[in-house]
Amino acid sequence: MEDDQKQRPESLLPYEKWIEQALRHVVAQAIEHAAVHGLPGGHHFYITFRTDHPGVNIPQRIRAQYPSEMTIVLQHQFWDLSYDREAQAIHVGLSFGGVPSKLVIPLAAVVEFADPHIRYGLRFQPEDAPAAEPEEAAPTPPPEPEAPEAKDNEPGQVVSLDAFRRKTPQN
Repeated sequence: MEDDQKQRPESLLPYEKWIEQALRHVVAQAIEHAAVHGLPGGHHFYITFRTDHPGVNIPQRIRAQYPSEMTIVLQHQFWDLSYDREAQAIHVGLSFGGVPSKLVIPLAAVVEFADPHIRYGLRFQPEDAPAAEPEEAAPTPPPEPEAPEAKDNEPGQVVSLDAFRRKTPQN
């Protein structure tokens, strides 16, 4: 019986890809819900995406600072959040260093999505782009919990997810 399990044939059906596509749809639904209803209670989102992925539209100065990957926090200060089903892209307005900016993030560029309020997180392989190890991203200090507004010399919305995984959620 053990030999049968060890010699299980390789699947000719792409189950892993289908599962990842279904979980990306969860991200799209969360964005759509937040766009219509806002973020309830303490819910907030961390979205890590490949800045070098085709279709990502972010300010050039932000792309220069984060040439391969960055994380945005959707909590208190964002606007025009939407999910474009046809383009399969997240649209959101955020301030970086006090400068308002519009971002377009294809769902395929998302590599991590988290709602730390409930300790929920998903990790994906980027589609149509080379995968990068999280260690390659430049480490960024986490923002202060009650002060998500960006300071003049550092982007307050760009954080390392690892810094938040070590903290216990606030009630």
